[in-house]
Amino acid sequence: MENNATYTEEELLLLLKQQNRQAFNYLYRQYSGALYGVILKVIDDNQTAQDVLQDVFVKIWNNVSQYDASRGRIYTWMLNIARNAAIDKLRSKGEIMKSKIQTGEHIVNNLEQNIKTEQPTDTIGLRKMVDGLKPQYSAIVELAYFNGYTTEEISKTLGIPPGTVKTRMRSAMCQLREIFAVTKQEKER
Repeated sequence: MENNATYTEEELLLLLKQQNRQAFNYLYRQYSGALYGVILKVIDDNQTAQDVLQDVFVKIWNNVSQYDASRGRIYTWMLNIARNAAIDKLRSKGEIMKSKIQTGEHIVNNLEQNIKTEQPTDTIGLRKMVDGLKPQYSAIVELAYFNGYTTEEISKTLGIPPGTVKTRMRSAMCQLREIFAVTKQEKER
């Protein structure tokens, strides 16, 4: 198999469970960008996020036999590993102390970000609403709106056709509108 080979999810899983390095390299090329984006959302430091990404792929390599396809797609499984590893790293003592000791430049950057006149999307609870969606919808919204992926990039990352990405995105938007309307009504009471 050559470097630009492509695999179905089933083929990829079979090869990964056999500890096939080429399949693992393919997995890394396809998903490292998305997983790095998720980690970077939790850990606001490029070097630390890169270290966590490396740890995540080691965990994936060592634990791929524990993946259960009946519980969701491999991307969702890896996404959970990445998010949990980032949170664990952030909670570790060293990272807590490092975050408390900020340089003057870092504090100024944080202040500038907080002074922006536009309303950040998370003040309306969008992240929580997205987390309430079905996994196949939340993964697409996460990649599109929080990571800036195009339909084609989402298609390649998740291994689904572009038309399916668009259909799921429309369904996700409909569900988000409903969730937002209910949330808004509850706040008005």
